[in-house]
Amino acid sequence: MDLSRAAAEALDAADPLAGFRSRFAGADEDGPDRLLYLDGNSLGRMPLATPAAVSRVVEQEWARGLVGSWSQWIGAATRLGDDLGAGVLGAGPGQVLVSDSTTVNLYKLLVAGATARPGRDVLVCTKDDFPTDRYVVAGVAGARGMTVREIDAHVDTGLDLADLAAALDERVAVVVLSLVAYRSGALADVAEVTRLVHESGALLLWDLSHAVGAVPVDLDAIGADLAVGCAYKYLNGGPGAPAFLYVRRDLQEELRSPIQGWFGQRDQFAMGPAYEPADGIERFGVGTPPVIGMAAVEVGAGLVAEAGIGELSTKGRAMTDLIVALGDEWLLPAGVALASPREAVRRGSHVTFAHPQAWQLTQALVDRQVVPDFRTPDRVRLGPAPLYTRFVDVWDAMDRFRALLADRSYEAYPAERARVT
Repeated sequence: MDLSRAAAEALDAADPLAGFRSRFAGADEDGPDRLLYLDGNSLGRMPLATPAAVSRVVEQEWARGLVGSWSQWIGAATRLGDDLGAGVLGAGPGQVLVSDSTTVNLYKLLVAGATARPGRDVLVCTKDDFPTDRYVVAGVAGARGMTVREIDAHVDTGLDLADLAAALDERVAVVVLSLVAYRSGALADVAEVTRLVHESGALLLWDLSHAVGAVPVDLDAIGADLAVGCAYKYLNGGPGAPAFLYVRRDLQEELRSPIQGWFGQRDQFAMGPAYEPADGIERFGVGTPPVIGMAAVEVGAGLVAEAGIGELSTKGRAMTDLIVALGDEWLLPAGVALASPREAVRRGSHVTFAHPQAWQLTQALVDRQVVPDFRTPDRVRLGPAPLYTRFVDVWDAMDRFRALLADRSYEAYPAERARVT
């Protein structure tokens, strides 16, 4: 592999996604001191079309249309869900709903799934899953008198299928797993995980937050049961953007949301005395949808769909391959270790490195106009977003990382993280 900067420039020149960069705020900046943003797996850049989309909702639909605009807002959660399903998730119409936060959606589907498996009293997750997933699983189990089986998952390489198989039996109701591990980027073996869980008779609930928009997700084709995910990482929907949930069509009538809100009611405007769940995916609605936030999600998700998940995945693998190769050449000799799967087919679109002073390195990188993020216990995580990150951005970021290790200036930074209040 040619690791020269000229080779990275050549990859950019041949990049079929190059035109998308100019459609994001700040992504088209150039120069030796420019900001190198490698945290798109945490918060995506803002599409330039987003302010106008939000302004349209605020200044026209709300300010002028007032309550009359509900005629176009009322079905927005399912309409945008269908668009997201078709363009990004590989899901047919009527199976995706945009609503609430990832945590709330996870809670809704987990309780619904557990209720639909009476006589089964175990929930399964991994010890290295994203905290909110583990917290929700523990909370649901405690409230329902169930047991949690937390599977050991390697912090760098992810879930071992043998460990999953050993945790599955006739007592398991729902298994909660991340498609892409938040720390290492390890990519789950979708087909084999699905087979094992379904053979046990349990339901499988995927968290797609670190996958959607960067790696192929084909929910209908893999026979997925349930899924949730956020829209502010690779989908570029902005901080606090509404999340989404997926329920396979043939499961929808079997499942019932534990939060009986009026947007999940069969005839919500009848204002009836009793709750009766709506047909289809709308039964998983709760309260009034976040109309303004959905306008931003529509822009970001639309760009991902326009680019095509195949092209995005191909570029994401190529960029992370470059990070791994440059890490081997420049970082490993300085005491940094790869903390992600080496093979691209086993990775999402981010790469993590381990170092005893990772917190100090992260802060020093930020001061040198490189934005990664820190993950416990000692990880620096680099997340190039294939929709707008260039190969030369990756190369220059790794070059600054190399220089930082060489001059050891990171050692002057505080060794402990400051609390954010």
